[in-house]
Amino acid sequence: MDDDEYDPIAFPPPERTEPAKLYLIGPQDVGGKFPDRLKAALEPGIAAAFQLRVKDGDDHALARLAEPLQRICADADVAFIVNDSMSLAKRLGADGVHLGQSDGDIREARALLGPGAQIGKSCYDSRHLAMEAGEACADYVGFGAFYPTTTKPSHYRPDPSILTWWSAVFEIPCVAIGGITADNATPLVKAGADFLAVCQAVWSAEDSRAAVLRFEAALNSFHDA
Repeated sequence: MDDDEYDPIAFPPPERTEPAKLYLIGPQDVGGKFPDRLKAALEPGIAAAFQLRVKDGDDHALARLAEPLQRICADADVAFIVNDSMSLAKRLGADGVHLGQSDGDIREARALLGPGAQIGKSCYDSRHLAMEAGEACADYVGFGAFYPTTTKPSHYRPDPSILTWWSAVFEIPCVAIGGITADNATPLVKAGADFLAVCQAVWSAEDSRAAVLRFEAALNSFHDA
């Protein structure tokens, strides 16, 4: 099937029974005081996952940085996900891995990390890629960037209706990614996003806990849909 076979606008918004959750994407610098900032961000209990996304350094150095963060996530019952690297996820005993389109195969990750691992796949603005990820038994698919972003600049700009289409057709959760703030998140939740992937909106704030709490209204916005 290709992207032209479905018109996502034809699907009604999903009937939600619970709020969306935050999926926190870590900044490049996770040393220094960052563990304390992560702990504060997780205190409200509205984040379900944290992704370690450090783009340089060898696995030994990254493992050392990851140790306190992984412990904080475990204490908060938050999934600890590694970006891109199956080998690092395996080494850390992480809860899962998030794969871009060039970062390896979902089935390969499943064989390496085991049946309990949470494996996500970036699908950008493509229903076709998302369906392929679903067929490979991904645990979630990511769409975006919905808004301009400096974390991972992207020319992809899916319409929020792709979230509605996915939620109507598939049971696998979907994550909205890219430039999401507390001010622009509501349309994505109402469209069907199960998770909002957020980076700069939290870590650029002086108070990470307060920044997370700013998303609470958006995450619950389905109540007045």
